[in-house]
Amino acid sequence: MKLDAVFTLKLDEELRNAFVAEAAEAHRPASQVVRELMREYVEKQRRAREYETLLEKKVASARSSLRAGEGISNEEVRVNYAARRPDSQ
Repeated sequence: MKLDAVFTLKLDEELRNAFVAEAAEAHRPASQVVRELMREYVEKQRRAREYETLLEKKVASARSSLRAGEGISNEEVRVNYAARRPDSQ
């Protein structure tokens, strides 16, 4: 991987010193740890967006089904699942 971009940030000196010390304890350069944290953050955000998109599609599909009259009432759901419970048999 080509490392040619620079990212500068301001932070509390105490936090910086603690971070650098912890990275040194792990025998890793602080910059490597920061890159890893950035990759993890980017991946986490990507997954969250994908999940939100999936949920939006499911909600849209469910709403479409309800508009088409394909849904069932809450009472019907309760009755159906009550019949499936072991304690109801």
